[in-house]
Amino acid sequence: MTEFGKVGIVVRNIARADAAAVERLGRHGVATVHEAQGRAGLLKPWMRPVWPRAAACGTAVTVLAHPGDNWMLHVAAEVIRPGDVVVVGVTTDNDDGMFGDLLATSYRSRGARGLIIDAGVRDACSLADMQFPVWSRAIHARGTVKATLGSVNVPVVCAGMLVNPGDVVVADDDGVVIVPRERAAAVGDAAEARERKEEATRKRLAAGELGLDIYGMREALAKAGLKYVD
Repeated sequence: MTEFGKVGIVVRNIARADAAAVERLGRHGVATVHEAQGRAGLLKPWMRPVWPRAAACGTAVTVLAHPGDNWMLHVAAEVIRPGDVVVVGVTTDNDDGMFGDLLATSYRSRGARGLIIDAGVRDACSLADMQFPVWSRAIHARGTVKATLGSVNVPVVCAGMLVNPGDVVVADDDGVVIVPRERAAAVGDAAEARERKEEATRKRLAAGELGLDIYGMREALAKAGLKYVD
């Protein structure tokens, strides 16, 4: 086991995705980014925004935590840089309220753009009032302890997806998608191309054309046996 595979490690300096690539990805929604990178990178659908129409895009600071223990979330605050999104994976399923308005205040002061946590959060109304973006597995008032070491800025699995420090996190009402750091620029290019194509299609649909014709579906439907009856 390497040193970074041990529990109790805080990696202070990580390589982050290119800032320009992050900014470009942030112009697009989760669905577009997911499609642009080959329908990959989505976290499980139970990850929902605490308040409606929340959106965030930034580079991942990762936290490995234990259920019902938010000690390492406090440790993570020290290594947040402006533009980061904190991503928390938990060693086993948990829905305790591991994050609330006080930690949100701390994270915002450090420049964090949001939090993704595969566990519970609380102070939902305060988080909405603050407009601090959070995606979580649950909203639960039950508090936590500070007793067991985890790690910060090591690879973690959050809601079924591997997240490495410095990866790009894009989140909105559709969920959360992760773009590997080294693919950020290429996925940004693909997202922009997809957006241009969809805008052209949107105009055609608005003008009354049917998706059946725009997407060339009629022949395949006929081969599959579809029949129209008057």
